Amino acid sequence: MKEAIKILIIDDEKEHRDTYRIILENNGFLVGEAASGSEALEILENEYYPLVLCDFVMPGLDGIDVLKKIKERYQKGIEVIIVTGYGSIKSAVEAMKIGAFSYFIKSHNPEELLLEINKAKKMVALQNKQNLISVSEDSKRFLYQSKNPKMKEIISILENVASTNSNVLFLGESGVGKEILAQKLHDMSDRATMPFIPINCQYFPDNLLESELFGHEKGAFTGANEKRIGRFEEANGGTIFLDEIGEIPNDTQVKFLRVLENRKIERIGSNKQIKVDFRLICATNKNLSEEIKKHKFREDLFYRINTITIEIPPLRERKEDLEDMIHFFIVIYKKELKKNISGIDDDTLKYLLNYDYPGNIRELKNIIERLSVLSRDGILRMDNNSLSRAPDSSIPVNPQILKFNDARKEFEKEYFLAALKRHGNNITHTADSIGISRRQLFNKVNEYNLKELMD
Repeated sequence: MKEAIKILIIDDEKEHRDTYRIILENNGFLVGEAASGSEALEILENEYYPLVLCDFVMPGLDGIDVLKKIKERYQKGIEVIIVTGYGSIKSAVEAMKIGAFSYFIKSHNPEELLLEINKAKKMVALQNKQNLISVSEDSKRFLYQSKNPKMKEIISILENVASTNSNVLFLGESGVGKEILAQKLHDMSDRATMPFIPINCQYFPDNLLESELFGHEKGAFTGANEKRIGRFEEANGGTIFLDEIGEIPNDTQVKFLRVLENRKIERIGSNKQIKVDFRLICATNKNLSEEIKKHKFREDLFYRINTITIEIPPLRERKEDLEDMIHFFIVIYKKELKKNISGIDDDTLKYLLNYDYPGNIRELKNIIERLSVLSRDGILRMDNNSLSRAPDSSIPVNPQILKFNDARKEFEKEYFLAALKRHGNNITHTADSIGISRRQLFNKVNEYNLKELMD
């Protein structure tokens, strides 16, 4: 399998960008462009490029400025190669001390540039692999192991399927951990060092989902002010995970089926076919057989995506894993919140072990987070009133007076989550109903990690 990788070219001279694009695309790279340092930084805010080829001398932000900002914002995960002339070699060497991977002299043979890029590509792959290895043993035990017989069988199936390119469909209630298992399948496969691209099809209105998946050319439609690489292209060489696959509209289903048949995509506004190579994993909490009968889901697409179908049991059917999960999330939030959490009250633990969790793992995680945020003495506990009813997103725990900023954050988190649920997690409808822009709501979703809590 040929592993494609994305690279962003930053150069204020168009002819130089065109030259680099031709060289790199002919060698299998996915290429993006920026005409200035500020434009490049804006692109990197919205799209991940593991490799950056940056001119040293540019008006505005020069190569050093761009390099510093990339290293400040992203630290690891992006390698930068500086392009320079003979007169700036000393400065390019200084750039390497700041964090540049290497430099390339413009007048040299392009083969030297490809050599440096391929070295950087290997470094990115190594970093990705090390990131996987660095996951703690406790995390692995929670994420990938289970005492439950059904879950053990699922892990065994994943181990057998990992070495293939077969499409996999996960079924199960919302919040059971479908994305976690999709990530596990990717991590065990030969594609582990390449991108894992998750996308929840429910988050995007019909008119935006197609652009999100396939990308678009500049000027393809109103508001398309620049070219955008879609998720299929971004996943090239790796794995794409489409959650809530049952939400894809019929017109997009037709195009999606065509991609699965010939492994080529066309960006919106272009008739150029681009080869893509990805592993497809889908998930849904819908009954797709019923959706087919209602003519809401194509039968031919259903048979293409469910080569291997795995149904994940709800949390109430795997109670033997509950205590491990509770303690795992306590450790997670102890680190994230930087709080001295030493344990959980016996009555609270007993109650959580006997609760049925209609929201599954996502709900359990939310409960532990709230208890951790509001804990005063390092012990997680609900009050007596809480223990007499089901814990949900509004459970009262030990009352206390929070600092104003903390209280406001808690309110905003609950407010936006409730508004999203009321409108079926549709970003556009929710934003319209509460009187803010889509962008503002997207920012709040990201700020409070609401994607993990949205059912």
